[in-house]
Amino acid sequence: MRWMDVLGGTRIRREAKPATVNLRRCKLVVTKGAQRGTEFVIGGDVIRVGKATENDLVIADETVSRVHFEIVRDGKGYLVRDLNSTNGTFLDGAEIKEAYIRAGSVVGAGAIELKFTPFEERIEILPSEREVLGEMVGRSTAMREIFGLIERIAPTDATVLIEGETGTGKDMIARTLHQLSKRAAAPFIVVDCGAVAGTLIESELFGHEKGSFTGAVAARQGAFELASGGTVFLDELGELSLDLQPKLLRVLEQRELRRVGGSKTLKVDLRVIAATRKDLRNEVEKGKFREDLYFRLNVVPITAPSLRDRREDIPPLVDHFLARMSPDGAAPRQLSEATRAALYAHDWPGNVRELRNVIERALALGTDPGALVAPLGAEPFHSAARASQASTAGGAPADMEFQGGMSFRDTKEKWNEIFERRYLTWLLKRAEGNISKAARDADMDRKYLHKLLRKYEIDAGDVGED
Repeated sequence: MRWMDVLGGTRIRREAKPATVNLRRCKLVVTKGAQRGTEFVIGGDVIRVGKATENDLVIADETVSRVHFEIVRDGKGYLVRDLNSTNGTFLDGAEIKEAYIRAGSVVGAGAIELKFTPFEERIEILPSEREVLGEMVGRSTAMREIFGLIERIAPTDATVLIEGETGTGKDMIARTLHQLSKRAAAPFIVVDCGAVAGTLIESELFGHEKGSFTGAVAARQGAFELASGGTVFLDELGELSLDLQPKLLRVLEQRELRRVGGSKTLKVDLRVIAATRKDLRNEVEKGKFREDLYFRLNVVPITAPSLRDRREDIPPLVDHFLARMSPDGAAPRQLSEATRAALYAHDWPGNVRELRNVIERALALGTDPGALVAPLGAEPFHSAARASQASTAGGAPADMEFQGGMSFRDTKEKWNEIFERRYLTWLLKRAEGNISKAARDADMDRKYLHKLLRKYEIDAGDVGED
């Protein structure tokens, strides 16, 4: 609900429209045969029909082959394909190997005929009543809407595309979708397309046969085979090269693949969830991502909001991390109001991941988490830490003092420099001048630490001797 207008002193309350998702589905109605009048509503991307029990639609008729035909949804529509059946597959009376099917068309298989009707199911998504779902925490409307969407679509096999900045929890959304699905007991396989070398990503996804390339000393299953029956999560899919995208499209459309160096076609039963920090629509326009693949992935889009756009979630996230990271049986660490204000005010360019890392690092170092994002306005955990900060600052006050006539940018840079100089001095003193240890404690690259020390003309040996 939102208060939108004020007219003559009277506030008019307008209801915010609930989010909606359109899921493409199709209906097959048996119009001839023993099961005449039976309706089947199917929402998958590949629909296999036959008398074998593993089919999506099981037809109890001896004139129908075990796996008779399939209907595949692609960018152009629905394609019906005969699967080497004994009696052939017919579309509107004509025998076909494969052909696009239209609304109202009739598919014949043996003595059975089925009328095909595609439709879109419009699902309204109301914010969930939960503030915790899986490993995710959020009381904001934006997060509870995502929770509501997950609750509605998790039981389906709809392909999901998750977009959002780095650190927004796209992997947690994917994992929660799997945990709440009918595939929860089956594997959840993660492939980071941005972390695997380009020469190895094809093998990582599709597997390879022995001797297919140098180093392939044995046959190996890829992620799609390993995930069969479950879910495969393709993280940072925007990094996938153009030459591999058609092969991924084939898996999505036909649920089949070939290993690298192999000739055998393997069927896989799985759900695909993809995530990217890139704007894939933009990538399509630039020619860096296939439009047909984008269409196949973007069945249910989810955008993970940045933490700065849902600041009301910062307090419960802080409490969540403090409770989770506390030693077994120990009470969670308490934070001052100044520290909480500092954490709330920070922009969090690294989002939830950055917040978690700040809390974890502060607990490990015994320092104030607020000091790692806005140290001059936050109170440390211990008075000793406060004394250390004051002494390393050359007697400067702990509270911020602002100077008129300076822009926001210049003021921020000034205090950032003071913070960096203080923090580096404190860090080296704690590590007794050992730069390697200081870099490890700060979770910082050693070369970058050297660069900062040169910038501020800080000598590690001098600091370690104090």
